[in-house]
Amino acid sequence: MNFGWIVTYADLLLWGAGQTLLLLVISVGLGFPLAIGIALLRLGQNRVLARLADGYCTFLRGTPLLVQLWLLYYGVGSLLPMVPGLRGSILWPLLSQGFFFAALSFTLNYAAYEAEVIRGALRSVPRGEIEAARAFGMPPGMVTRRIWLPRALRTALPVIAGGVVLQLKATPLAFSVTVMDLYAVAYKVRQDTLLVYEPLLVVSLFFVVVAILINRIFRRIEAQVPIRR
Repeated sequence: MNFGWIVTYADLLLWGAGQTLLLLVISVGLGFPLAIGIALLRLGQNRVLARLADGYCTFLRGTPLLVQLWLLYYGVGSLLPMVPGLRGSILWPLLSQGFFFAALSFTLNYAAYEAEVIRGALRSVPRGEIEAARAFGMPPGMVTRRIWLPRALRTALPVIAGGVVLQLKATPLAFSVTVMDLYAVAYKVRQDTLLVYEPLLVVSLFFVVVAILINRIFRRIEAQVPIRR
């Protein structure tokens, strides 16, 4: 085994690790609130919005993430230059990068999966707790914010933690749209040095360490906010 290349590529490795973590933070940070909204729509009284939310989850959960990423990058991305005035706008440096499309597709996909988790957790909340809150005169919005949703999220914490880890493991797909994430750096090292296993081992170790940290964070949250039974 030869790991002498790590010193030479240290800066690039750090950049790639930062890009990987940034994709994870963006997709989870934006996707989770979106997932909550979608889950509430699916359980709401408005049938049209509920059907639209169902269709959203069905499509994104039923198609490969790589296909969704390519549809956005090679499909929508190829049409953006045709929008009048967009190339000269301040948004173009962002919209012309693969990172934007990777973050967008990861966010939308994560929201679809987590919406299903949250929907199940919301349905598992005992009706008695919700009815008791209503009996105290709480309006529907307050019941959702203070009783229904917090109770459901406490129940779903272990599954949510697993979803974040799965999202972490999906980030190497960004390499396919020119994002220089950690896997892309490993690919470059392989091309430059003809080393195959060593770069992949470094990437694997990074993902294992981050997954362990994610699990520890969620376990600490579970310990501080115990689930009432």
